Amino acid sequence: MSDDPKTLVSTTWLAQHMKDPDLRVLDASWYLPDAGRDAKAEYEAAHIPGARFFDIDEISDHRSELPHMAPPVEKFMSRMRAMGVGDGHQVVVYDGAGLLSAARVWWLFRLMGQENVAVLDGGFPKWQAEDHPVEDMPPVIRDRHMTVRFQNHLVRDVTQVSSASKLKDYQIVDARAAPRFRGDAPEPREGLRAGHIPGARNVPYTALLNDDKTMKDPDACRAVFEAAGVDLSKPIITSCGSGVTAAILALALERMGHTQWSLYDGSWAEWGMYPTVPVATGEA
Repeated sequence: MSDDPKTLVSTTWLAQHMKDPDLRVLDASWYLPDAGRDAKAEYEAAHIPGARFFDIDEISDHRSELPHMAPPVEKFMSRMRAMGVGDGHQVVVYDGAGLLSAARVWWLFRLMGQENVAVLDGGFPKWQAEDHPVEDMPPVIRDRHMTVRFQNHLVRDVTQVSSASKLKDYQIVDARAAPRFRGDAPEPREGLRAGHIPGARNVPYTALLNDDKTMKDPDACRAVFEAAGVDLSKPIITSCGSGVTAAILALALERMGHTQWSLYDGSWAEWGMYPTVPVATGEA
């Protein structure tokens, strides 16, 4: 793969840059409750040297009933200051699944106007498999100010997505597994209807990953989107269960050079709960 410090970097790239004074590494591991994994405990047991733990559920908008919605600007800034992440830093985000929740934090940084942020391709499993160093020490933190410029065009709400579904001026792409998209499988969250947003196409995020959980190259990713019937001539809104894996689609689109994308933050956790918006079932 070609390393790009604004989207995706390899474990080799990170190993070569570990001593860079302006590098900041974040462990953004997060799992659904049924995974039976404790992301914070795993971080405390072993992480990439110097990594800070980015708690997706805590660094979120607690005023919302929806899970881990993007935090207010002020909260993001204060949490990053406390983590010693700020202006002039190159951020690399990884997770313990290979490539799952790290892309969500990449999107959050982009939403806040930070561009020098990349996901670690293959994540912690690949880092460990290659015998790179790990530690269980907490990092030494020094406050660092972050200048935030919120990027409204990178996020969409239920009203905007409902309009896009009706007008078909955007292509909506859903990252959930095919049975959930079709409405054949129940949602992991209680009280949600089954199915998908009318007009959406289905690109399960796993279709964009290799067996070792690294991301497929941009041409292979483009072929996946095209095979799913995605109209790449339109701006794209990505969606999923709760706005986490939708960011993997966004990361793939960015690497493909398709920069007109946004993420539906509420995703199915919101759409599936709203009684007034329509739900489609079956194939797209």
